[in-house]
Amino acid sequence: MSEKRYVHSLCPETNDELVVGKRPKGAAGPKAVYSSGKHIFSKMGLSKGVQILKDVNQKKGFDCPGCAWPDPEERSFAEFCENGAKALALEGTEKTIPASFFKKHSVEELSQKSDFWMSQQGRLAMPLYLAKDSSHYKEVKWDEAFHLIANALRGLEPNRAAFYTSGRASNEAAYLYQLFVRLYGTNNLPDCSNMCHESSGVALGESIGIGKGTVTLEDFNKAELILIVGQNPGTNHPRMLTALQKATSEGEAKVVSINPLFEAGTSSFANPQNLEGLLGVETPLASSHIPVRINGDVAFFKGVIKAVLEKANTSFPLDENFIKEKTKGFEEFKEKALETSWDDLVEGCGVQKKVMEELALTYLKSNKTIICWAMGLTQHENAVSNIQEIVNLLLLKGNFGRPGAGACPVRGHSNVQGDRTMGIHEHPSESFLENLGKAFNFSFPKEPGYNTVETIKAMEENKIDVFFSLGGNFLSATPDTQRTAKAIQNCALTAQVSINLNRSHLITGKEAFILPCLARSEKDGIQAVSVENSMSYVHSSKGNLEPISSELKSECAIISEIAEKTLSGRKELPKVDWKKLRSHYSLIRDLIEKSIPGFKDYNKRLEDGFYLPHSVRDNQDFNTPEGKALFTLHGLPELGLKKDQYLMMTIRTHDQFNTTIYDNNDRYRGVYGQRRIIFMNPLDMEKEGFSEKEKLTIISHFKGQTRVVKNFQVVPYDIPLKCTATYFPESNELVHLENHAKKSYTPVSKSLVVTLERS
Repeated sequence: MSEKRYVHSLCPETNDELVVGKRPKGAAGPKAVYSSGKHIFSKMGLSKGVQILKDVNQKKGFDCPGCAWPDPEERSFAEFCENGAKALALEGTEKTIPASFFKKHSVEELSQKSDFWMSQQGRLAMPLYLAKDSSHYKEVKWDEAFHLIANALRGLEPNRAAFYTSGRASNEAAYLYQLFVRLYGTNNLPDCSNMCHESSGVALGESIGIGKGTVTLEDFNKAELILIVGQNPGTNHPRMLTALQKATSEGEAKVVSINPLFEAGTSSFANPQNLEGLLGVETPLASSHIPVRINGDVAFFKGVIKAVLEKANTSFPLDENFIKEKTKGFEEFKEKALETSWDDLVEGCGVQKKVMEELALTYLKSNKTIICWAMGLTQHENAVSNIQEIVNLLLLKGNFGRPGAGACPVRGHSNVQGDRTMGIHEHPSESFLENLGKAFNFSFPKEPGYNTVETIKAMEENKIDVFFSLGGNFLSATPDTQRTAKAIQNCALTAQVSINLNRSHLITGKEAFILPCLARSEKDGIQAVSVENSMSYVHSSKGNLEPISSELKSECAIISEIAEKTLSGRKELPKVDWKKLRSHYSLIRDLIEKSIPGFKDYNKRLEDGFYLPHSVRDNQDFNTPEGKALFTLHGLPELGLKKDQYLMMTIRTHDQFNTTIYDNNDRYRGVYGQRRIIFMNPLDMEKEGFSEKEKLTIISHFKGQTRVVKNFQVVPYDIPLKCTATYFPESNELVHLENHAKKSYTPVSKSLVVTLERS
């Protein structure tokens, strides 16, 4: 093995100058329109750009490959956002990567390039193979790629393979994938959800009996109070701003932001879908902002709950009938909440008692409250507790199963929730396996598989020989980057289904494949697929663009051909006509209907779309073992920072979606040209003697171990004292693999204990 093959840069630095400018007060407006047009038309041209934009998120069009925010019933002519346009520009580009590119650039050389540079090289247009001892990818025929991958799998004990999924896979692809993997003989199905909203699923499943949010888009128009917690909708879910604008300007809703940073998108919004917004006229969104300290959410919501219990009266009562009939554990919960000292709560969240009391009174006055959250709550050791405290607060006023109220975890990727519904889960429920078994008259494996953290450890311990990734950028999305990279290189073979080049193609097993697939916006013959949005609504998606290369295959075709070749000859397995399934996706939907509840008349209902059944939302039925919603008890997190230590959270820039980098700027935070940034409170900078743009070394601390990243330039920002923020994936190296949320195993990327030194 050539040692040079293993010389990689996992997150290379750039020499671009950092420019710190003025931060905008609000989101979108004419700059968003300009940015959208620049990305789309520069990469696709006018005609193709107009074609893709007119069909994205439309009823007979295709679903945006970006976030999972739902589409309104009445669509605008431009039902997309700036970051959606950036995603479309990458997959709709006219530029392809030729075979000569990989002859010219070795894997080592490519690893020295930035993530932004790689994203700009164009679409992957042919299957690629990195042979043993080779330093360059080379073009390979599909049949050869499938043959080599299938041979590698056929020679393994099934649990020595792991199959990762990203949230862009369609329902049909995800269903085929899990079916193939379980027929193969394992539940090793790690998923991108493991690293984002797994904590939400666990917390909600335990407390209300279903691991999904309980609201619809229509509920936002009926709400009286909307809390946006640990979320930056202006960058991560920009179309949510339209719903918030409508809720505040046309409805009765009051919006409150609860987050260490007051983001531009929750401040105000210039809606580019109307003339005023195009001219830059902004609508205020959040009426107030509460700057909770990093990982102060349990203490904060305990404080609000304590104040609610103290201030409830006949004029503004709790929902006692709901509490009595639909919940369990209230009396003990109330006793514990009232005995918690205000001093401990204030110290724990960094918010004054008066502020918590004011929000409590606002909550008591509201008869319809929605609480939204994202990864600002899910990526802590106590993440499940964070979310269950929100559930506790909602239960006090019966804010489940009625219009304008409920819990709203805002999913980050377009079909990440659909993947879960289709069975992408390393620990499937008994009922799921039972239904799948009945549909195929087969006993599927019941032994839990590996989640993402466990998969990395298994690779590290030489327990995984083949790693297959259906989309995504596994290396850049996961924690403990150096350690994860070394673990991946222990594999005999890695294979990835991808659209664009990313860093995970450069850190591989001894053999590696890149399998290029159709984009969401491209025609797949006459086939349509389906997706499930963040609010349990299922609808169709059908691309309108001619594929950029005749060599591309659909996700369903790639999965089914590998399955067919891998499983052939195993007479103990049920007969599955993989060829017919990849030719007729309606047959896949027939299988889904047969094996997953809620999909009756799937093909018939798909054109109009439909909500999946939801016991809490539809009937106020809480399918916990007790048959009721549970009030849960949680202690305050012990932060225990030493004098020289800070808390650090990882965040995205505005020119970024998940691990995909669209540019090296962050317009909404006034930062341009660089991504190796650490935001600090100016008073903390003064105390440490740091000057703006000074380069720092960041050291994370976890159970006596450290991780180090260098040359991060410090930028003053309005963030609570002793709190800092950096961008991922540049700072993922600081997240220790064992530092994950209790119960959910979600990496702790939002509350790292760090010290800072001059580089």
